[in-house]
Amino acid sequence: MDSGIKCTLSKFANDTKLCGAVDMLEGRDAIQRDRDRLERWAHANCMKFNKAKCKVLHVGWCNPKHRYRLGGEWIESSPAEKDLGVLIGEKLNMSWQCALAAQKTNHVLGCIKRNVTSRLREGIPHLYSGLVRPYLEYCVQLWGPQYMHLLEQVQRRLQR
Repeated sequence: MDSGIKCTLSKFANDTKLCGAVDMLEGRDAIQRDRDRLERWAHANCMKFNKAKCKVLHVGWCNPKHRYRLGGEWIESSPAEKDLGVLIGEKLNMSWQCALAAQKTNHVLGCIKRNVTSRLREGIPHLYSGLVRPYLEYCVQLWGPQYMHLLEQVQRRLQR
């Protein structure tokens, strides 16, 4: 699969990512050539890319936002994409990831509030640790390492 690829190719399980710098038209052409090469490889190996899941994430300031094809179809552009469960936006900040974690956490807290009748002090820390904290901690070292100490403070308060 990697044979002849000039751009950066990342593979993990069933995900393949092709990355390259596009400061001039040669960069755009190199990415398109590598996409074509990957498409030929897939065809030769009786495989295919799920074109509905293929997206282009344009990163950086003054990005010309070129369009690319996979096979004969144009690939959609996207403002943010998930990479191994972490949502990354075109500005490479983690605001999308923080908003998603807060949304999931609030949903779980609402479920706990509506469905748990006993508010005994012994049970709430277990519910928090098992149901809420995993959403807040997932990849926090990547998208917000400064929040790790806050999570630990909340856990200590709940245990008091």
